[in-house]
Amino acid sequence: MSLQVEKKEKNMAVLTIEVPAEELEKAIENVYRKNRGQIMIPGFRKGKAPRKMIEQMYGKGVFYEDAANALIPEAYDKAVEECGEEIVSAPKVSVVQIESGKPFIFTAEVALKPEVTLGAYKGVEVPKSDLEVTEEEIDADINRERENSARTITVEDRPVKDGDETVIDFEGFVDGVAFEGGKGENYPLTIGSGAFIPGFEEALIGAEIGVETDVNVTFPEDYQAQELAGKAAVFKCTVKEIKEKELPELDDEFASEVSVYDTMAEYREDVKKKIGERKAEAAKNAKEEAAIDAVIANAQMEIPDAMVETQQRQMLDDFANRIETQGISMEQYLQFTGMTEERLVEQIKPQAMRRIQSRLVLEAVVKAEGITASEEEFEAEAAKMAESYKMETDKVKELLGENGKKQVMEDLCVNKAVAFVVENAVEV
Repeated sequence: MSLQVEKKEKNMAVLTIEVPAEELEKAIENVYRKNRGQIMIPGFRKGKAPRKMIEQMYGKGVFYEDAANALIPEAYDKAVEECGEEIVSAPKVSVVQIESGKPFIFTAEVALKPEVTLGAYKGVEVPKSDLEVTEEEIDADINRERENSARTITVEDRPVKDGDETVIDFEGFVDGVAFEGGKGENYPLTIGSGAFIPGFEEALIGAEIGVETDVNVTFPEDYQAQELAGKAAVFKCTVKEIKEKELPELDDEFASEVSVYDTMAEYREDVKKKIGERKAEAAKNAKEEAAIDAVIANAQMEIPDAMVETQQRQMLDDFANRIETQGISMEQYLQFTGMTEERLVEQIKPQAMRRIQSRLVLEAVVKAEGITASEEEFEAEAAKMAESYKMETDKVKELLGENGKKQVMEDLCVNKAVAFVVENAVEV
């Protein structure tokens, strides 16, 4: 394999990778052997047709695409290792030459890790946080607990009102025709939750149990199902069940039920203490964020678009994995929220950019201050990971391998850089 690296503007590079002709020939032969059993050629039993006959019938390049797909991953990985550059994006691959008897040539356009020029990172100014706990904040916390402790009772003698928990059947129609995905039975819906498109829940206020109600709405212009975007629709809805919350009295009995205390006075003091602890933690996080933002503002770096796009895609994948653990697919999430994947990716962009900038400047602080992580610190971190995953520490270290260990050590150093920047920040 041979490699050429051409560096472009804004920390982009093109890797031109050449794979020897004999390796391409081997890959084509492997693809032929793997697929010949599925190819019918007149005059030959299934799976017995020679490669040349298949190529004559279907074209000489019939196996090229699969052969390229087999060669590219390994050749690209070798090129990344050989070039010595730190690549921070997924590659955009283009085939330049693929022909039996000639070298296989393809290019990979990638983003390279940007250089960072640090400005001031010691003594940056951050806003001072207010840690006072107000009576209004205490009341709000207690009222939230009161809501959580409310009994849910079935209502049969009145129509739907805001805040009710309902169970409904519905079917949607556009121009009198039912549309796909617009029907539901025994669907739980809290009025005012904003779970449905704008206007739907509000239109159910006043509906009576067992009486079909027409709900007239218009789908948003940017609704993810393009065939419905901007369309007027009628949902025929029947409320099958209404429930409402019955709030408990705020007295000593309530305090004893929701806490370890016997009186409301003691309970309020405990709530005040806990709010203070939350505020202190929030202040710590806010100081950290402000300090890092200041370091980013004082630094210079040129971040390639491909690096941001890769971070956006990774964050979207992480989000999809998180909601799937709650039993919601990405398709369902987009349908429920009226979002599109493109809009969601665009919304993530500022967060993706900030995450990249933060990591880059903190790695630069690590280098500037000579921050290191010890073997003992790695062992302690591996033990934490083992406890979290309910595994043996040695097994965690085995799964991490050398690359994983390197990443953990780098993360430990970055965390130390965060602590360094925050400790040296000045509250104003």
